[in-house]
Amino acid sequence: MTETDLIPVFDGHNDTLLKLYQSGKADVEKLFIEGSPASWHIDLPRARKGGLAGGMFAIFPPPQEERKAKDDGIPAMPSDNEPLPAELPREFARETTLGMASILLRLERAGALTVCRSAADIRAAMAKKSMAAVFHIEGAEAIDTDLAMLDVLHAAGLRSLGIVWSRPNAFGHGVPFRFPSSPDTGDGLTDAGKALVKACNELRIMIDLSHLNEKGFRDVAKLSNAPLVATHSNVHALCPHSRNLTDWQLGAIRDTDGMVGLNYATGFLREDGRMNSDTPLEVMVRHVDYLVKALGEDRVGLGSDFDGAMIPAAIGDAAGLPKLLDALAKHGYGRALIEKIAHRNWVRVLEKSIG
Repeated sequence: MTETDLIPVFDGHNDTLLKLYQSGKADVEKLFIEGSPASWHIDLPRARKGGLAGGMFAIFPPPQEERKAKDDGIPAMPSDNEPLPAELPREFARETTLGMASILLRLERAGALTVCRSAADIRAAMAKKSMAAVFHIEGAEAIDTDLAMLDVLHAAGLRSLGIVWSRPNAFGHGVPFRFPSSPDTGDGLTDAGKALVKACNELRIMIDLSHLNEKGFRDVAKLSNAPLVATHSNVHALCPHSRNLTDWQLGAIRDTDGMVGLNYATGFLREDGRMNSDTPLEVMVRHVDYLVKALGEDRVGLGSDFDGAMIPAAIGDAAGLPKLLDALAKHGYGRALIEKIAHRNWVRVLEKSIG
């Protein structure tokens, strides 16, 4: 066992709630607590083995054709150069969003995790070795333009919101899964999207810029009084995928004392943009190096995309997290900086964003 095995990780993004929702299992609490299929990435045994102490648990309303997924394997991402997926009907988006929110709350009642509404809650949960889960939504399709549902979701614990996934909705436009491509792919936020940003600021819901296109990013940067945060995005200069952040975007995040979480999806890491699990950890370290230089040591974290993407086989799942931290240590990162990247920076920015 190495020293970094002992460092807890708070992760910026996972899609485990979608996996549980699509499993069709009546007792999803048991599936999470006792162990999920081998091809999944997160359950309680693997989290404990790898030091995964918590993270943003995403609620992602999937495309309707993906409603029923297999128990094994990762939900397929759109292939490169496909057009944006169709906009979701609000009724379907609400059904799936509330279904996953219910699972999150049921997991808390079962003692599997703690739903955290503040940075103090996160620290307290980590101190008592309870998984610290932040209620996050990826794609605001379930929210009406009058924002009544936003109030309801906030009362249920919502503290982080990605305005879009990679498709249009009433609030803005996402980027396609396109390589090579810049994120400058469409219009900015709608009037409803601008109102949503202001409402999130007032409610202290963190806004996630991952998946948002360039003009939408600029709109949020102009309107928001909170730190700019991308929970699971990488460096466009190293991998020119539309999902990754350009240098000016990184500068805007730095200037607001924001945060970027490293995405483990291999297609957003590799220079060739390929989804290939045979991707060495050194490629991930290269992105971390770039982010630290661009943002500073206090603004870089991890945003795995566990249970939502193909990740390097060298990590495998949540149990393999110490391998990434060891790779950073071997590269010359000291323990104090690794602790910042692993969890301290997320707690810092969440304290500024949600309280």
